[in-house]
Amino acid sequence: MNRNIFLLALSQAAMMTTISLVLSSSAWVGAHLSSPNFATLPLASQYLGTLAMLYPAARLMERYGRRFTFCGGALLGTIGLACAALGVRLGNFALFAAAGFLIGGFGAVGQYYRFAAIDSVAAERKSLAISWTLSGGLLAAVAGPTLARWTKDALDPPFFASFLALTGIALLAAVLALGLSLPPMARVENEQTQRSWSEIARHPKLLMAILGSVVGYAMMNLLMTATPLAMMCSRLGFAQTAEVIQWHVVAMFAPSFFAGALIQRCGILLVMLLGCLLHLGSIALTQMGNELLHFEAALILLGIGWNFLYIGATALLTESCRKEEAARVQALNDTLVFLGVTAATLFSGALVNALGWQRLNIYAGLPILAVMTGLIRLMNRPRISGLRAIRRPRNSPP
Repeated sequence: MNRNIFLLALSQAAMMTTISLVLSSSAWVGAHLSSPNFATLPLASQYLGTLAMLYPAARLMERYGRRFTFCGGALLGTIGLACAALGVRLGNFALFAAAGFLIGGFGAVGQYYRFAAIDSVAAERKSLAISWTLSGGLLAAVAGPTLARWTKDALDPPFFASFLALTGIALLAAVLALGLSLPPMARVENEQTQRSWSEIARHPKLLMAILGSVVGYAMMNLLMTATPLAMMCSRLGFAQTAEVIQWHVVAMFAPSFFAGALIQRCGILLVMLLGCLLHLGSIALTQMGNELLHFEAALILLGIGWNFLYIGATALLTESCRKEEAARVQALNDTLVFLGVTAATLFSGALVNALGWQRLNIYAGLPILAVMTGLIRLMNRPRISGLRAIRRPRNSPP
């Protein structure tokens, strides 16, 4: 693991510490400042901010470089977290929800950490670079919920100190970004030589990569953001909710230490299919009961399933587009991902109230089944030989 990967992993840890603490506390704060039906609105605002900033961030990286953009995104997150702390202190739900938009800008820039890692290694080590960068989220899995418990009641009102502490973590991410030394992104000299969107959209592997990312992330987020409300309805306390979210985030990122090697050994499509099966296993566990153990086990499987599906889809995406197309294809992919995530988060509170936790999980399994169908069809295409079919000669065009 080179210096850039190490710094990107730490940056990922800082960004995900922010996201995991906001995740574990935002619904609780929102419910107390407003009502259960609007409890997830601040989180939806955060994902909307991520969605809105993804394409501008890609353009900024093309023009000014990744280091400048990563630093600016972290500073934007610092401002958003300070506003969130002020919203909690004043009991102002509108300010708290609006602050989520700025925090989402930090999240948008953080989505490109994994793509920056790819540019730092040789082609045959791309899946490993993605895995090692995302492994920084494992540190966040411990730091985020632990920090929430330590700071929840440190100052009045609850979670005021938590959001103040996160401003320092976002500032740390800005400092880490200044230490990066990344190659410039490939730029298109002649716009007329670029493939059109319609040509790119006809690429079956690229479509499968985007579908896997969008469905995997959106369904995971739908169930993850609904979990605190479902646990509240099951008369489980905040400490238990923080524990479940903590183990979920551990499960999201712990497999990163071996997911890249697993992809190299078994192939991308098989690892993505395994991720789908783990998603379905998580849904099956939710049908068995509403005790702490059921929530914990289901969220652990959900996290591992997300990891395999997301890392696999990211690796498939990088192998399915040309270098000069990378910035706009990556921006399109993550824009669609967070469009799905924003919608899932916005409606998760209302859906869990209307459908109940178990029925919501059943409906969330339908898009996962669609992804599985697409993966199996792609595996069986005549041009594909075996489960390692996504591999191609190093210098051949996609």
